[in-house]
Amino acid sequence: MTKPIVRKLRCAVYTRKSSEEGLEQEFNSLHAQREACEAYIASQRSEGWVLVRDQYDDGGISGGTLERPGLKRLLADVEDGLVDVVVVYKIDRLSRSLMDFSKLVEVFDRNGVTFVSVTQSFNTTTSMGRLTLNILLSFAQFEREVTAERIRDKFAASRKKGMWMGGVPPLGYEVKDRKLVIKEADAANVRWVFNRFLEIGSCTELAREVAKRGIRTPRGNRIDKKYLYRLLNNRAYIGEAVHKGESYPGEHDAIIDRETWDRVHAILSESPRKRAARTRADTPALLKGLLYGPDGAAFSPTHTRKGGKLYRYYVSQTILKHGAGACAVGRVPAGEIERAVIAQIRAVFRQPEIVAGTWKTARANADDISEADARSALQKFDPLWDELFPAEQARIATLLVERIDIGTEGLNVRLRMDGLTGLAREMMADVGTAA
Repeated sequence: MTKPIVRKLRCAVYTRKSSEEGLEQEFNSLHAQREACEAYIASQRSEGWVLVRDQYDDGGISGGTLERPGLKRLLADVEDGLVDVVVVYKIDRLSRSLMDFSKLVEVFDRNGVTFVSVTQSFNTTTSMGRLTLNILLSFAQFEREVTAERIRDKFAASRKKGMWMGGVPPLGYEVKDRKLVIKEADAANVRWVFNRFLEIGSCTELAREVAKRGIRTPRGNRIDKKYLYRLLNNRAYIGEAVHKGESYPGEHDAIIDRETWDRVHAILSESPRKRAARTRADTPALLKGLLYGPDGAAFSPTHTRKGGKLYRYYVSQTILKHGAGACAVGRVPAGEIERAVIAQIRAVFRQPEIVAGTWKTARANADDISEADARSALQKFDPLWDELFPAEQARIATLLVERIDIGTEGLNVRLRMDGLTGLAREMMADVGTAA
């Protein structure tokens, strides 16, 4: 009598561990799972079960996702018809999500593959086995969700106690023994940022100055305006811990005192447009858009405050882009160069050829204007200038000046003849109105 031929069933063992803790050990959880599964397969040798050589292991990966290298290789081999039985220690090793598990069982059924758990005996090819599987998976998913809630509650409780719960520490701090500790070199930069913002009230200007000073984020990235807003609003700097919008006393020391914080946030509470308008009003730029350096690059107005005093400058765009030393004339005091330009304009108004040229241009539009009228109108510019508002001074400067080139040897002011004529007409119109 011949023995019936037993069909060989190729068995693949899948193992998984959620955390990486203990994986470096010579015998870890993955080894223990594999050993139990191989022993079970050996016990079924009479049924034709044989172990495949490939190992499908995922160490340090959660069961809440299907994005696992070992599982993907297993599913690929199932689709290729290389596996007949998938063996796991417990079903939650394969997945903790009921929805994900239903997808896996669908793949197994489509390819005629049986799923076996060595500690939870059931057969997925029967309706009772599927019911048992769904019940077990529901409890596995419930356990996963309860664990997640427990972790969130622990995190919230720790934050309310002011504890540091990980992540990238704010600029000015470093982590020692799971606590925030002040890093004095960076803390000095943070204090400078807060104090400088109090002086200029503009994150745009502050970002430029931060770049010049070479201050970087803890990861070495450049600090922009958006990062500065986050820094100025980070309550960690006044010794607080924040969780879901609520602040609690922190375990770490403060870098910024409360008075400085309140003054900074009084400025931040104001509209950025209003702050920008006030900054421009406080720092009039008479020669904005008119001044150019020896390399042809434009000069931009900037300012700083020291000891409550305002200092204004014009800075070459070459310096702003490439750093100090990139231009022979990199920065000039605003007051000095504005006085020099106005002095040149006033001197020009006294020159007979300028008066005659202005008169000739004006006569093209009005025959009744005499040379004496033009001279009188231009001469009135001198005493009137100091009485004008900064905005009006800037308007007249733009009307009169076409371009100012500044070099190591001095200034070259190029005037607009049509601007001189226009100014003369305005002055004569004012005289006529007053009469």
